[in-house]
Amino acid sequence: MDSIVSEATIRPAVLEDLDGLVDVETACFLTDRISRRSFRHLLIKGHQSTRVLCDPTGQLIGYAMVLFHQGTSLARLYSLAVLPDRRGKGYARALLAAAEDAAAEGDAAYLRLEVHAGNEGAIALYRQAGYKPFGRITGYYEDGGDALRLDKALIGSRPTSADRIPYYAQSLDFTCGPACLMMAMTALKPETPMTRREELRLWREATTVFMTKGPAGCSPYGMALAAAARGFDVRVHVRDPDVMFIDSVRSQKKKDVIRLVQEDYLAQLQDLEIPVDNRALTLPEVQEVLDSGGIPIVLISTYALDREKVPHWVVVVALSDRFVFVHDPFVDPDVIQSQTDRMALPIPREDFERMSRYGRARQRAALVLRLTATS
Repeated sequence: MDSIVSEATIRPAVLEDLDGLVDVETACFLTDRISRRSFRHLLIKGHQSTRVLCDPTGQLIGYAMVLFHQGTSLARLYSLAVLPDRRGKGYARALLAAAEDAAAEGDAAYLRLEVHAGNEGAIALYRQAGYKPFGRITGYYEDGGDALRLDKALIGSRPTSADRIPYYAQSLDFTCGPACLMMAMTALKPETPMTRREELRLWREATTVFMTKGPAGCSPYGMALAAAARGFDVRVHVRDPDVMFIDSVRSQKKKDVIRLVQEDYLAQLQDLEIPVDNRALTLPEVQEVLDSGGIPIVLISTYALDREKVPHWVVVVALSDRFVFVHDPFVDPDVIQSQTDRMALPIPREDFERMSRYGRARQRAALVLRLTATS
């Protein structure tokens, strides 16, 4: 690093670097380029930290851009590039180290990235730096190439137990519940379909009918019935005597419908002898569920993630002393997210405790899915 710094310098990017960033991008990539407009937006408004590498004349010859995700301890190395005629001097390694420093300064405990499966040089660089693969995305790049997912723990280590639960991104704004059900059910029974058809079928079975605006989300009671109908053992945890999500609508007629739907769900649960525990599922209990092979699905409020007070379902895939790791099915392209950003997402335990309460009534809900004794 010292010899590199003597030849070039690494510093935070400023808006005046825009031309140089575009020049490096154009020289390094034939496809999947970051546009000038995107660079400008990210530098001005993005939740990012970009480091640029400049030679002794001040010419920008490389950069590394790190994106952060609000409410989590995860950062993503969005792009790293060095001009082709300046390679072989250790600049990429220096930029990667600078990116890790930037991620740590932003309180990220994990740094993730995607790399073209055919980019052997970059893959070797990341592996030498301690990055470990945890998945592959088929046909991710514009040229049809696959992407490898890699990550590195800047603090501690990523629980490999999270890998046993597959990931599914919800295809509609209101189908987080069905997406979580499919992830949990497929982890328990690999033959379970994870398709849009099944996603919509589960939504129809579990919907609350009305919510604040647009199509409704899913009730924990309806989700439990849908899982039970597919042969899974399920337990419901709800700490609130009132109707779930009823505060999210103003119309009394809609409130009456939501109440009636919940009453019907509860009657069906009682008939099927599916247990409903009128208390929250604690984090120690979540750990016990995971240790015993079960899958917990937990209701959170998205306010800490996107400043929207929306109920949202996530799958808890692992815990550590510091973090709760969740599969979040919502991938937001408006903030340049990919599935890599939403898998085994690390959230500080105390923050997750605050997130797992929804609405004025601070409702708490969770499902625990297991295989039945006859499975």
